[in-house]
Amino acid sequence: MLSSSRIFAVNHKKISSLNINNVCCSKIRASLKRLKPHVPLGRNYSSLPGLIGNDIKSLRSVLSPPAAKIRNIGIMAHIDAGKTTTTERILYYSGYTRSLGDVDDGDTVTDFMAQERERGITIQSAAVTFDWKGYRLNLIDTPGHVDFTVEVERCLRVLDGAVAVFDASAGVEAQTLTVWRQADKHKIPRICFLNKMDKTGASFNYAVESIREKLNAKPLVLQLPIGEAKTFKGVVDVVSKEKLLWNANSDDGKDFERKPLLEMSDPELLKKTTEARNALIEQVADLDDEFADLVLGEFSENFDLLPPEKLQTAIHRVTLAQTAVPVLCGSALRNKGVQPLLDAITMYLPSPEERDYEFLERISRLLLPFADQHIEIPSLTAGNIALTVGLKHTATGDTIVSSKSSALAAARRAEREGEKKHRRNSEAERLLLAGVEIPEPVFFCTIEPPSMAKQPDLDHALKCLHREDPSLKVRLDPDTGQTVLCGMGELHIEIIHDRIKREYGLETYLGPLQVAYRETILNSVRATDTLDRTLGDKRHLVTVELEAKPIETASVRPVIEYADSVSEDLLKASQEAIENGIHSVCLQGPLLGSPIQDVAITLHSLMIHPGTSTTMISACVSRCLQKALKKADKQVLEPLMGLEVTVTKDYLSPVLADLAQRRGNIQEIQTRQNNKVVIGFVPLAEIMGYSTVLRTLTSGSATFALELANYQAMNPQDQSTLLSQRRGFT
Repeated sequence: MLSSSRIFAVNHKKISSLNINNVCCSKIRASLKRLKPHVPLGRNYSSLPGLIGNDIKSLRSVLSPPAAKIRNIGIMAHIDAGKTTTTERILYYSGYTRSLGDVDDGDTVTDFMAQERERGITIQSAAVTFDWKGYRLNLIDTPGHVDFTVEVERCLRVLDGAVAVFDASAGVEAQTLTVWRQADKHKIPRICFLNKMDKTGASFNYAVESIREKLNAKPLVLQLPIGEAKTFKGVVDVVSKEKLLWNANSDDGKDFERKPLLEMSDPELLKKTTEARNALIEQVADLDDEFADLVLGEFSENFDLLPPEKLQTAIHRVTLAQTAVPVLCGSALRNKGVQPLLDAITMYLPSPEERDYEFLERISRLLLPFADQHIEIPSLTAGNIALTVGLKHTATGDTIVSSKSSALAAARRAEREGEKKHRRNSEAERLLLAGVEIPEPVFFCTIEPPSMAKQPDLDHALKCLHREDPSLKVRLDPDTGQTVLCGMGELHIEIIHDRIKREYGLETYLGPLQVAYRETILNSVRATDTLDRTLGDKRHLVTVELEAKPIETASVRPVIEYADSVSEDLLKASQEAIENGIHSVCLQGPLLGSPIQDVAITLHSLMIHPGTSTTMISACVSRCLQKALKKADKQVLEPLMGLEVTVTKDYLSPVLADLAQRRGNIQEIQTRQNNKVVIGFVPLAEIMGYSTVLRTLTSGSATFALELANYQAMNPQDQSTLLSQRRGFT
């Protein structure tokens, strides 16, 4: 039985032994029990890649296409922008499936988990491999809900390019900003797809401007919509000056025609398109010197003579340089605009050869992903994404190598290349790739098995889920001995609870959901402690004097400093024990038992009797720091959430009144088409269960998005109330 599997991106140019550059979890655990070395006929798929009718390509061309013909892409967006629907249409038009999946019907390819189909949202990323016009596409559909941000983070590690999907009536939304920042961090070239052009309130110009203003990006308008909202029927290709109209009688959107714009039949549309094309040429020329020379030389008198191929090549270079983003539009639900999007993916997003990856890794057994189904393959060339199985001790973000010797050899090669290139950043020469940044959890609750006999099974399930999802934290409460589950939100913990039941057959019980508060101190305090204990014939004697003080810089971990009076020789032998003692105390503060942040600890004096164990040193330091913290003036910090509520004008007043009762701080109210967008901050403790309340207040018409902004100090009255509640007085 296969116990686990991973997605790998292959990014070097050897074929004999597979070289990978990173590791990323895939959402295939739920289906591993039915894993077979072929794709079972459970869903209405068409042929596998390479099977066209009764013709079979060579195995080499199917499994190992040229790297230049590979596109590793992700679909990312705010929740409900239409990512999964767009993905379903892409799979249908590429021939991967024979029927159109629908999120509402719960029969999509990439949302195959029971929890996803019940809720109509993407929870875990899914990888699918298919072909389009001679290109091999490895596509990953990522979640849009803020609770599953880490899913997007780890998938971007293996992608060469991404498609950002927008709701054309809303433009840039809260989670759009988050995923865009993640893509910026990983330097992922992107193209934008303005979806839902058929929706009431859809505005192409508004959406483009929101990309320009809110994302600080330069949009390259490659298409113009023909109509908006109910009148939307097609798009205009600005590069080629052609119109694409979909047959109104076609149910699946496969039937559309491409016609050149003519002065006789489309004078207004031709004029508008010509102006847009000229503006596009000037914009690209400003960003690409090679294209500017071409335009100013041969085509300065008449831009109409510039061949579309020259412009497309320049747009490709600009997209790879990430100085601008191509913008396309359509309606995935109405089956319009998806085929040109596929063309743009192959035309403008990079191949693995065009991305810079520094290091080699090795792996053996391989599977080709088809969402929740897979086929085993003997080998894979550079640039592809694949699965591997049997890695029981790896987790998301790990770098995998075949042996210590190969790791050292790769490190030496990287060092030599670093010397040649005169790099300033020594981090770039390290063998280990950057891991995934895991945000701190904001909710926690206790979780208990149905009986003590099932505790080992629960521990195993949580261990497996944590390997797959590092944003899920599990710890043991030292006072009660209960297992505590820490997650990114209500939905996150709810999904984990449901998965334990469905995938591991355990009926667990969750305690009340608690907010993950933090603590700090407000003044500087000193303390001294001596530990003198004799165990057997050995005396352990330690005396410590330290100071705890608040710092202005936000720091989750304590800043540890040493006074000049502390002996360097003594410090070398005991520094690890000292810091272990400090860190253990800072995990649980004196007020709520919450982690302490924004503090600096200075060790002023240290005396150690010869032969004293490091355990005793840690214990003495811990006890001394606890004394200091108890003497200090203490402050509870609560998580503050950035909130964005989209609501119609009719329901704005009750929404604002409700937020005022929740200690909300409204920053601004924007107008977005026919809606109002309320932007502000609300303490997390006041927002639990908000989705139900908001639906009731607005008759189900409003939507909202949350994101952790920072931790802020509670006012004395609220802090006193919280402490009383925790101590059982109210």
